[in-house]
Amino acid sequence: MNRRNFMTFTATASSGAMMLPNFLKAAAHKYASMGEQSLVFLQLDGGNDGLNTYVPFEDPLYQEYRPTIKLSADDVINKNKGMGFHQALKGLAAIQQAGDLTVLQNVGYPEPVKSHFRSQEIWQTCSKSNEYLRNGWLGRYLDVQCDDIIPTAGMNVDRIDNLALKGSEPNSITVRDVNRFKTNLQTEMDLSGHPSLDFVRTIAAGTQDGSKEIQKALKKAGQEYGYPKSALGVQLKWIAQLIKGELNSKVYYTSLGGFDTHNNQLGTHARKLTEVNDAVFSFYKNLKSAGLMERITLVIFSEFGRRVKNNGSGTDHGTAAPVFIIGGKNRGRVLGKNPDLANLSDGDLIHDIDFRSVYASLLKNKLDFDPSLIGINNSVYSGIF
Repeated sequence: MNRRNFMTFTATASSGAMMLPNFLKAAAHKYASMGEQSLVFLQLDGGNDGLNTYVPFEDPLYQEYRPTIKLSADDVINKNKGMGFHQALKGLAAIQQAGDLTVLQNVGYPEPVKSHFRSQEIWQTCSKSNEYLRNGWLGRYLDVQCDDIIPTAGMNVDRIDNLALKGSEPNSITVRDVNRFKTNLQTEMDLSGHPSLDFVRTIAAGTQDGSKEIQKALKKAGQEYGYPKSALGVQLKWIAQLIKGELNSKVYYTSLGGFDTHNNQLGTHARKLTEVNDAVFSFYKNLKSAGLMERITLVIFSEFGRRVKNNGSGTDHGTAAPVFIIGGKNRGRVLGKNPDLANLSDGDLIHDIDFRSVYASLLKNKLDFDPSLIGINNSVYSGIF
């Protein structure tokens, strides 16, 4: 078989709707139940400005350092101890008032890196700033947790693969459009005479099995709940459908770009936060009404925040920022100190909570898993659940 025929075959098998490498070893598996609790991650790509998301509006230094992009008391909601949500986040504010949202303030890591790619890599692998790991923290978790290869144990609903889910075994899938994720192994090529192409058959078999399980879950989920027609709204709608259809995935992941607000930040940031708010609030109401929100923990984060001082109409890459945790019987608290704008490191916030301690808490408290088994030796951050 020549390279052109091979590429034609794999494109037919995947219907152009998934990333093939995850299926290299997924010829045979069983979809055993892995427990009730699942984690959902929403990654805000580009470095979300945490100071204008959960806002220290009463701090005079905030007003002084951000003369062109500051938000006033009239621009924030759910005011509490000098902090408040951006007014675009009315849904998240309502979730907090219902006791289902915890805010973790000043989350980051030592020796912060301001490169998008590298900082995302650190968050996705749990490496140190000067350490490079091949596999993601969730991929390592699935390697240990899965007794057999389960291609849908981790679901990445996105355009590209996510390093966080990369493991030694193919226990995750990247799907662009779950409605298009159907496979057809009929091909004009006869593979029976090519024993050296077992890996092609393996890819095809794994692709078909994953497709069947996803379509089964979608059918079982029943009538779709109303979501905004934004890209994120569609992605979270699909994740909710798979959860309601009992796909048995332990981890769901998706992302939203556009948070690199070097200029024209006020308008751009408000639009992006509105997209996040509307999609997340629909997701929350959908699963809450289905009685599933206690089993699902949604984590919203970005690879870093923005600089404290504005740079014209925008902000440059910074360090620490808030993380939001919704559902999973969290305690609905605000944890960590308010941003200390009088004590900066080269103009940046100093992190108060290490994100790896947050991951340790998720693994220990939600998945009943020892984080040290995958190299996360940070102490479990207490008070979230």
